[in-house]
Amino acid sequence: MKRPIFITAFLFGFLFLLTSARGQDPNYSQFFSTPLYYNPAYTGVNTGVRARFTFRDQWPNLPVDFRSYYFSADLGDRNLPGSGGLGLIVNSNNEGIGFIKDLSVGLSIGVRIPIAATVVSQVGIKGAIVQKSINWSDFVFSDQLSAKYGNIYQSDFVPTDANTKVFPDFGAGGLIQFTNPEGNISGVAGFAVDHIFTPDESFLSSAAAHLPRKYIAHLDFVISSGGGSSGMYSNGSTDPLKINPGIIYQNQNNLSSMEVGFNMLKFNIYLGGWYKSSFGGGYAGGSAVALVAGYRYTFAENMNIKFMYSYDLYTTGSLQGLGGAHEISVILEFDKMTLFGGGGGGNSPGRSMHGGALECPVFY
Repeated sequence: MKRPIFITAFLFGFLFLLTSARGQDPNYSQFFSTPLYYNPAYTGVNTGVRARFTFRDQWPNLPVDFRSYYFSADLGDRNLPGSGGLGLIVNSNNEGIGFIKDLSVGLSIGVRIPIAATVVSQVGIKGAIVQKSINWSDFVFSDQLSAKYGNIYQSDFVPTDANTKVFPDFGAGGLIQFTNPEGNISGVAGFAVDHIFTPDESFLSSAAAHLPRKYIAHLDFVISSGGGSSGMYSNGSTDPLKINPGIIYQNQNNLSSMEVGFNMLKFNIYLGGWYKSSFGGGYAGGSAVALVAGYRYTFAENMNIKFMYSYDLYTTGSLQGLGGAHEISVILEFDKMTLFGGGGGGNSPGRSMHGGALECPVFY
């Protein structure tokens, strides 16, 4: 059965395909749970294997599907040439009132560049294949409608050249990871560019719709109330309080967004709050507060599972009343898992195989 969405919905979706149309990427409130999505330089930034699963349900009060699914897995192994890491990134979401399905599968590589015992830089690149598909049968056109009986006619609309568009996409980024000598304060600062070559995502052979570049800048700290490394692997009962303030800024097609706030961890429980704001590009603007809660469970030495939930509460702008957004993340960490033998990475400053403040996991 076709969805009861009439000509205004069709125009919205169709205009999305025209040359003048430009899109923005979906965003996750838990950017700290989806780091490779925003900056491929995070690939292998810490030793071991990490797998992340995130689900986002945007504006659940709307009768259309705005859901996003994210998965990434990366390996940090200092025996790799370049002493960085390898990663896999899969992201799926719906666009254009839910009529357009977007699937991206990519590989990322990180290269580690030691600077000092307490400062390390890392660069990363990402290459992905993107598939966009559209189902024209979901649309209801004006010539299908009867003033008396509703949707009873066959439309004369002829679909476009193709229902699927496949294209390559690339991104790159860099970051600096640092800590103080005592190891109780550490941080990451980074910058990334996605859609470097502005790929054409139009379904029309007679027109083009280039995906605008996205620029990302981010900074966060982990501050521990106790001495020693900011590592996260312990039973939690004796952990000092850890506070993780941060900020991420994004700009794509003259539309900017910023998220600033903090998370904290004590007794294996995460709590946090983030302020989000969007502005520019003719957009009237709007803001939201994302509330975060989670739990970390250590099921073996150096092996953790983390459950995170966040809810976006819109406070200003036209999006109030749409139901906010629910976001759920599950993160698996295997700190000392390696796949490669010795010899590649060495043990120069900032490159120790395990241990040391710069090899301990970031807050998430």
